[in-house]
Amino acid sequence: MSRADDEPVRILAPRDKAGTISRRAVLAGFGVLAGAGLAGCSAGTAVASSAVPDGKPENLLNVYSWGDYSDPADIKRFTKKHGPSVQIASFGSNQEMIAKLSATRGTSGYDIVVPTGLFVPEMAEHKLLQKLDKSRIPNFSAMDPAYIHQTWDPDSEYAICKASGTTGFMYDTTAIKRDLTSWSDFLDAVQHEASGKTALQTDPWEVCCCYLAAHGKSPNTTDTAVLDACEKFLVNKIAPHIKAYLSTATSAVSQGGFTLLHAYNGDARQAIMASKHPDKWKFVYPTPTANLWMDTWAIARGTQHPDAAYEFINYMLEPDVSFNEMQYIGYATGVGGVEARARREKVKYTELIFPADDVMKRLTPSKINSATERLNEILNKTKARSGA
Repeated sequence: MSRADDEPVRILAPRDKAGTISRRAVLAGFGVLAGAGLAGCSAGTAVASSAVPDGKPENLLNVYSWGDYSDPADIKRFTKKHGPSVQIASFGSNQEMIAKLSATRGTSGYDIVVPTGLFVPEMAEHKLLQKLDKSRIPNFSAMDPAYIHQTWDPDSEYAICKASGTTGFMYDTTAIKRDLTSWSDFLDAVQHEASGKTALQTDPWEVCCCYLAAHGKSPNTTDTAVLDACEKFLVNKIAPHIKAYLSTATSAVSQGGFTLLHAYNGDARQAIMASKHPDKWKFVYPTPTANLWMDTWAIARGTQHPDAAYEFINYMLEPDVSFNEMQYIGYATGVGGVEARARREKVKYTELIFPADDVMKRLTPSKINSATERLNEILNKTKARSGA
């Protein structure tokens, strides 16, 4: 990668493409992790060495992230304050990012990557990530305890929260007059008031969760009979009513034609704020459960700009910067005090950024397990039946 000499921030994906490559497509192609990313990548395979940090930030930082996932103004301020020019390249899925790192074995040129948390253990095992020296990240002490000590990285050895969110649905209250509160309500509305005007996500886990949660099953189930029933219901009962499968609800709402949309909370907020008639839309954190995901800051093995990488992560954890990021991306950033400030300053639709405690307690983090490829199968068959 070459340095952009006359611009401190070089983003290699324009914002108008964000709908196609944003983190909102987070787990699309979820089941191909082993095949597309880590297949043939032995944990013992040699990896290029990282440069040794000396405490002085280098003049360049290469970040590999989801599209449109950091406020350009914050990036420019980082360069002005600390020196390194920042070059950002975008990936469209965790699999794409993992495949790149696996193939290059420490020579990708990237310094910072932004994997979703559940992918961190395998990436660490296969030597794609560098252990963090948290003494180089003093602002880690500002993190809200709720966003650290995750099951996939209990001691935050490899990753630190960048953003966290969940999944639900939004609906047009002028078209659907009743209150919808659960996945059962969602599935019923798909077949009735919202028939032909519903959008589902493109992620297999998320789509199957609609059925599994509604029927009292774990969204991470590996039970063959349960998954067979899930396929039968989605293909026969739901698919005929689906208008589109979308990775983000934002553009769909502004374009019109939808009554009910499966959506991430931050995306729903953006969609409502962009709508000409925001008051008619309602977002639901459905019972009994939904996904809880977290994207993270991590340092790639082989980084040649380790000091710049540590400086950048520490900068992003500054309360003011984190507050700006929260407003820009519409998701919780994990830094303590940001939520309280958002409420004090009356940030619009704060409730769509920060789910209430009772919601958080009933969420279920998605897992990669033996059913992952089966979920892919179910979604593919559902989409084929929809013809969307």
